[in-house]
Amino acid sequence: MTDVPRRRPAHGTRLRRVGDGEPGVHHRVVHGYRRAFRMAGDGPALVLIHGIGDSSATWADVLPGLARTHTVIAPDLLGHGASDKPRADYSVAAYANGLRDLLTTLGVDSATLVGHSLGGGVAMQFAYQFPERTERLVLVSAGGVGREVNPALRLVSLPGAPLALSALRLPGMRLPLGLAVRLLRLLDTGLGQDAPELLTLVDALPDGTSRDAFVRTLRAVVDWRGQVVTMLDRCYLTAGLPTLLLWGDRDSVVPVRHAHRAHEAMPGSRLEIFEGAGHFPFHTDPARFRSVVEEFTRTTAPADWSRDRWRALLRGGGFGADPSLAADGRRVREAGDRGAT
Repeated sequence: MTDVPRRRPAHGTRLRRVGDGEPGVHHRVVHGYRRAFRMAGDGPALVLIHGIGDSSATWADVLPGLARTHTVIAPDLLGHGASDKPRADYSVAAYANGLRDLLTTLGVDSATLVGHSLGGGVAMQFAYQFPERTERLVLVSAGGVGREVNPALRLVSLPGAPLALSALRLPGMRLPLGLAVRLLRLLDTGLGQDAPELLTLVDALPDGTSRDAFVRTLRAVVDWRGQVVTMLDRCYLTAGLPTLLLWGDRDSVVPVRHAHRAHEAMPGSRLEIFEGAGHFPFHTDPARFRSVVEEFTRTTAPADWSRDRWRALLRGGGFGADPSLAADGRRVREAGDRGAT
């Protein structure tokens, strides 16, 4: 079988600009559901995928700068932000499918994917399902590397979570929550680093529909024992795909050791640690974040995917050429961290 040529816009190609200045929210209806997104800039496509309970607004500090050199698309995942919140499939694979279809309606054949937290898992799943449409991969404090996750997220996966989230929005809860956050910050804890951003996620769940969508999404990837899916069993497929890992060394949601674990499992990947940053390094130091992403896209060529090479990687299972990877694979299975997506 011959190689399948990669179809992508040339680097000088201009995709359609949507709005000028600060990008507003636009909508497309896909499969009967309204999908919200922000889009700005010209040049190679760069897709920013937010984390659980968040929205495209999380990228406000970096999107305009990145749009100077890229066409930036930042969607609100289904069940999040200004997108519809139906009773639907909120698995990582379903999100990857929805992202593909939204990009297709926008005329984007391939792109560099930047995924934060849950969005990192979605980006990795997209690269697995649609390698011919993935130019580069940037994983930011990404989920799916190991079981460990903040205990609060494990608790929210339990029965009764929507009611508990509703209680957190009661007026009388703001003062004690605010005091707890200030105390955690005064104690200089990792959780104190992330607590303000995590509290904004509660504010982003104003009604029962939003809370139900949040809990459905969370339960697709987390249970009371921790994360239930992993990308480690397929990391070998990123060989030849330019991959950048960005992490805060004080991440209280997904520990920084997951970054090192993913880096070891992804052939040729690059790792950038943001000292003093928590789970949102692009909030802590947006200028450095923009600089690192721009340098990465400028100095790497888009992946050159072929069906023959993909087949060879799958047949090798990632273990044939490197015995140490086989040992790592066995450890993953023995530890019970392997999950299916």
